[in-house]
Amino acid sequence: MLDINTKKTINCNGKLLSFAKPLIMGVINLTSDSFFAGSRYNSEQEIIERVKQIISQGGDIIDIGAYSSRPGATDISEEEELEKLIFALEVINNNFDNLIISVDTFRSNIAKKVVENYKVSIINDISAGELDSEMFKTVANLNVPYIMMHMKGKPQNMQNNPVYDDIINEITLFFAKKLKKLQFLGVKDVIIDPGFGFGKTLEHNYEILKRLNELKIFELPILAGLSRKSMIYKLLKTTPEKALNGTTVLNTIALLNGANILRVHDVLAASQVVALHLAVK
Repeated sequence: MLDINTKKTINCNGKLLSFAKPLIMGVINLTSDSFFAGSRYNSEQEIIERVKQIISQGGDIIDIGAYSSRPGATDISEEEELEKLIFALEVINNNFDNLIISVDTFRSNIAKKVVENYKVSIINDISAGELDSEMFKTVANLNVPYIMMHMKGKPQNMQNNPVYDDIINEITLFFAKKLKKLQFLGVKDVIIDPGFGFGKTLEHNYEILKRLNELKIFELPILAGLSRKSMIYKLLKTTPEKALNGTTVLNTIALLNGANILRVHDVLAASQVVALHLAVK
């Protein structure tokens, strides 16, 4: 489908990031609690090699997180999260230039510190401001693009029997209310993420994927985070480590249904999906 009404660019520290083609966000997890062991990076050399890999394989954005948001994950302190992020960001800033870096955090104090001090371009908030009431004001003051994700509950309880009457209608209403607040505060660049796996059953996740293009009503870029998630490996009765093929299939469907950003562990495979998708279009 042609995304004729979708916002075409976002401003990342003075650099315009274009959505003329789908973008790829490569994941760097700094936590030992991530659901996919292959995405965990802790040493300086591991981080450097991972950034090189993301760049060489066609990644457009590097997304760094130090708080595990898998179902039932252990809560960690703000101090611990920030310490891990600063370590990784210093390594990256000392070895690379002109990267577009996103930090995955729901804490406004962390958002402020990483943007002001460590060349972070985007804040990626799994809670859309629900877990920190100061996040919207902070993002507005920082004047950075904001990824807001839909999540029902918290990572510690989100999978405890989530129920929806009509999941797309509820997500749409959720985003509409949030966007009204963000627009009032003057936030210019917003990306929406329906939150696959965050407070959703297997059936809910596939309903969202099937109807993803209905979220185009907001005329904003849509991020799809499907990579190696349980909606793939549970359905196929396998493991995250063996879910790359399923990830590729669902990423393809996501692009066909209007996704503008793929958040992935496997950047090369996603780059190939994008290349083939563009050839068909």
